[in-house]
Amino acid sequence: MKSLLINTAAILAGALLFAASFPNPVFSSGLPLLAWAAYAPVFFVIRRSGPGACALWGALYGYTAYRLLTPWLGAFHPMAGAAVSMLQLVYMALLFPLLKLALILYPQKGYLLQWLLWLAYEYLRTLGFLGFPYGITGYTQWQYPPVIGIASVFGVWGVSALVLFPSAYLGVLAEDRKNYLAFFRRERIAAAAWLGALGAALVFGTLQAGTADSTRGATAKIALIQQNADPWKTGAAGTRYTLKTLCSLSQKALEEAPGTELVVWPETAFVPRIYWHLTYRDNAESYGLVKELMDFLAAQRVPFLIGNDDARREVTSAGRWDRVDYNAALLFEGGELKTVYRKMHLVPLAEHFPYEKTFPRLYRALIKADTHFWKPGTEPVVFYSGGLKFSAPICFEDSFGPISRNFTRQGAEFIVNLTNDSWAESLSCQVQHLAMAVFRAVENRRSLVRAASSGQTCAIAPSGKILAMAPPFTETALNVEIPLSKSRTPYTFWGDFWGMLFALSAAILLICGALRFILETIKTGRKS
Repeated sequence: MKSLLINTAAILAGALLFAASFPNPVFSSGLPLLAWAAYAPVFFVIRRSGPGACALWGALYGYTAYRLLTPWLGAFHPMAGAAVSMLQLVYMALLFPLLKLALILYPQKGYLLQWLLWLAYEYLRTLGFLGFPYGITGYTQWQYPPVIGIASVFGVWGVSALVLFPSAYLGVLAEDRKNYLAFFRRERIAAAAWLGALGAALVFGTLQAGTADSTRGATAKIALIQQNADPWKTGAAGTRYTLKTLCSLSQKALEEAPGTELVVWPETAFVPRIYWHLTYRDNAESYGLVKELMDFLAAQRVPFLIGNDDARREVTSAGRWDRVDYNAALLFEGGELKTVYRKMHLVPLAEHFPYEKTFPRLYRALIKADTHFWKPGTEPVVFYSGGLKFSAPICFEDSFGPISRNFTRQGAEFIVNLTNDSWAESLSCQVQHLAMAVFRAVENRRSLVRAASSGQTCAIAPSGKILAMAPPFTETALNVEIPLSKSRTPYTFWGDFWGMLFALSAAILLICGALRFILETIKTGRKS
């Protein structure tokens, strides 16, 4: 009973440390220093438990940790919070026995394989339809440019590797306190290697921060609009009010900064489908609102990038001609639509579900829960306007490194993120999202600006430094000037190679260890 209570307390403590490391309702920016030891209780419990028990502890940890990390998900969709927590329950129930197996196969060096396995898990769970990047360890360090500078080489995975190692190391000491001096002597090379890597990372990050943010070259002046309203919950009257707010904030921003080169409105800031209503005019009220917007844009000399539902008449998945909706960023110049980018990576279950025929009951349940499905776009677009070259990942897309990397490789000189997190009514949700966006700037050494419905509207330097931030939950406009860059980083060149390498290394070590264990067992059996 005592052992059960100790293990339970350790698992719950680990889940709490994990969630507290990230932006959370109590500490809106998170407590990033906790992340450097947050997983030690987990590794401690795994050393004390059998493989079967590890699966149960993993299930408890996965569910609890993500309930604490993402309490705001329920506001996004009735099924979202439970779905994410249950998914992590399954992932951890599979991961924990593998972490135990690492100790069985490598009694002395198993903690190193545990470290690799956790890194592999973080990378692999960002892939595929259900990829979910929230909770990646490296993102806890978003406030420290010297620490995260190595992301320009290794991506977020390099930062995770630095932060995770102490937990694996301390997990051994927590279980074997009597022999910690012997452990230190035996594993001093690993500790020294980590300290060396940490020191090198800090030096590299500090030097990069001093050069990446230089404004001696080309710059861009941008106005970022934050209307502080969830566009999907305002109704017709609210939509009209929001349009007036967006227009007035834009005019104010242009008056304050006459040299502005681009005005950015958030994701779906204007709800009525601009192209659709101009083309088909099947709703007089919506057409009237679109006409007001177009008259406003026609009078502007500055390009506007606007989040909108880009509805078109196409052949649907059912094989008939009907309206198809895209979550899009539309570039207008002088009231004329110039370029459209359609969101490619949609939020699973909440924005996109391609398995209607395979799981019809789940599809119907999602529809009944008022899910707004979009069709995914297919082309990474670079906008060209007045000498500016930029791309515009929409909302969830700036959570994935490969997306912004691809835009950079296509020629984008800065990144514009249009997002709407107002549905959550949660500052910690908005800051968690911001933390990931910071890494997209560092990875590609590109400035990144965000226009968010309720926050965090900001400008991020190539080093990851926040240059300017609008107060959250206010109607405001933020004028910023950002440095432009055409340079390529190692990450831009090879992408998530290091995430793949960690996963491959963990798999090879597991297989080699298992084969060796089997051969030794057979050999021992023959001798007996």
